Amino acid sequence: MRKRPRRASAKPSRPAAPVEVTVTEVGARGDGLANLDDRPLYVPLTLAGERVRVRPGEARGDGRVAVLDAVLTPAAERVEAPCPHFGTCGGCQLQHMAPAALAAWKRDLVAQALGRRGLTDVPVAETVSIAPGSRRRATFALAGSGRGLTLGFNARASHRVVAIDTCLLPEPALWALVEPLRSLLVSLPTPGKGGDVTVTLTDSGADVVIDLAADPDLAGRERLAAFAADHDLARLSLRVAGASPEVAAERRLPQVRLGDALVPLPAGGFLQPSRAGEAALVSRVLEAVATAPAGPVADLFGGIGTFALPLHASGRAVHVVEGARPAVGAVAGLARAGLTAEARDLFDKPLVGKELKRFAAVVFDPPRAGAAAQAAALAEDGPGVVVAVSCAPATFARDARLLVDGGYRMESVVPVDQFPWSAHVEVVAVFRR
Repeated sequence: MRKRPRRASAKPSRPAAPVEVTVTEVGARGDGLANLDDRPLYVPLTLAGERVRVRPGEARGDGRVAVLDAVLTPAAERVEAPCPHFGTCGGCQLQHMAPAALAAWKRDLVAQALGRRGLTDVPVAETVSIAPGSRRRATFALAGSGRGLTLGFNARASHRVVAIDTCLLPEPALWALVEPLRSLLVSLPTPGKGGDVTVTLTDSGADVVIDLAADPDLAGRERLAAFAADHDLARLSLRVAGASPEVAAERRLPQVRLGDALVPLPAGGFLQPSRAGEAALVSRVLEAVATAPAGPVADLFGGIGTFALPLHASGRAVHVVEGARPAVGAVAGLARAGLTAEARDLFDKPLVGKELKRFAAVVFDPPRAGAAAQAAALAEDGPGVVVAVSCAPATFARDARLLVDGGYRMESVVPVDQFPWSAHVEVVAVFRR
């Protein structure tokens, strides 16, 4: 729901006198792009084809960011934004774009990223769009302390936190915890310069992680325990001064169902943001791996087994490789025949050679940085079927180029939009020798 924004300039320039420009396209960050004095002008909250009046402001790269004064000629795709915080809160960039147009734009993001790598003949499917109101995981920003505390989201391209009284993205059960959390936090030693509160709905209850500047006193600990009981949390953890999360109250183990297993979720552990989005990704991975010859499957950057456990339930032996040791422990702790897990940094030490040759298929789902080293190793010695899942079209396209140059054919690419109204899109792609 919220990504760390780029740090704004320490001394933003004063917006210039208003000018009229025509927006030519919507860029990868969700800003409209125009041209002013042969330099790019980035215009938030606009759409391709619109004539707008703007005030050019601070520099960004070789261009400038503009403040929108008025839309003079709106695009046909423009709609009324449904959230009253749109334009102030930085969590959504594209609520003013009609759903069909947004799905097409996200598909184009993927196609353009592939095209920049020379992969222009790839069949990119229509976007699978996940509806708002389905997020089971959200990270809220907090700033200040005591009665001056603000809990909400970062403003657009800023570290300033905007208080919100409504949000259309989370599941109702998640949003219902926000106001009670505000009341709790005013009495705790929150980090005045900013921190996070992460809420995840698991199958056994909500899992909450709160950033604090210092350990709470005994009275604070008692308030935390009472809060967990009053709101039936599965677990409440504290991340004090940036350290690893420490459990403050655990009433039952937070667990998520993956395949036919209930897996314990490590505090602060990664989980797909929505159940529907997870199902869309998993179904396509299962479909692709089902066409591979009999044999074991490697799930690389496998987390707590989002893909590994459904694959195992389908009858495959699966080996999970993941850098986060708590996630590896969660999978290994299931103690299932034909399911193994290995803690390994795949950026520094990818699976290579004979390690890869024993698998009938490989699935990999890296973070935004992609998996260049692992993709290069797969290009050399990977099996007949490789399934790539990615949350960043640019690094996905780079890794895809490595696989294609190594003898793979990209059979299909499906964009999946789990982040409505944002500029983010995920991808599932199938490669065959």
